[in-house]
Amino acid sequence: MDKLMNVLRIFANGIVKENPLLILMIGLCSSLAVTTSVANGIGMGLSMTFVLLMSELVISIFRKLIPNSIRIPVFIIVIASFTTVIDYVLKAYFPDLSKAMGVFIPLIVVNCIIMGRVESFASRQPPGYVIPDALGMGLGYTWVLTGIAALRELLGSGALLGRQILPDSFQPILFFVLPPGGFFVFAFFIALNMAFKSVKFGSVPPDCASCSASGCRGCSIGERKAPPGNVEQPLRAGAPAGHCGSASGGGEA
Repeated sequence: MDKLMNVLRIFANGIVKENPLLILMIGLCSSLAVTTSVANGIGMGLSMTFVLLMSELVISIFRKLIPNSIRIPVFIIVIASFTTVIDYVLKAYFPDLSKAMGVFIPLIVVNCIIMGRVESFASRQPPGYVIPDALGMGLGYTWVLTGIAALRELLGSGALLGRQILPDSFQPILFFVLPPGGFFVFAFFIALNMAFKSVKFGSVPPDCASCSASGCRGCSIGERKAPPGNVEQPLRAGAPAGHCGSASGGGEA
């Protein structure tokens, strides 16, 4: 039961508490560039989720065989392999979507969300914890991308997924389909998230207020520091993954 609860907490962490876009604020370049339509947002989110899941899983399985001195090149090769797979799949079966997203699919290779999770989590944890982490981070990335894209497409063209939603009398706001509109909508989402957290938790996060862990690296890092000599200690029952306590080490890249 404790292990199941820890797995569920790891999964939920990436969706809300440590959302890679709204909280960690990494991988923003491609996120703002492709969110001019809902189709692009969903396509980019699912592509990222696939690469993140498969890369984390492979690296977790072989983590004890990868020499520490060459771990970064190995990580990049693994990520690049799965990025190439998804790139060819999109070109073969979804050519319009692939063309719309352009270079940002191949650039998944250097997306710091994937490299950060691989370095700080997958290389230190068994597959049982890695799978929910990858799915949580991937889905958290996807829902924010889709939300931003939906608002930009609706206000910028009056349509969603190519279907007219707003009446013909609506005058599309060109600002939202341009790069400044992407920054504006992203800032709006961050403001909503911060307002929700302040109403729900107040000014001090409850986990940090009651945290007694020594050597804690801080909740904003996305990982908790492991005790010396034990980098694969199971998550402490009742402690949300990514908050203070004992679990995987390292910080977000």
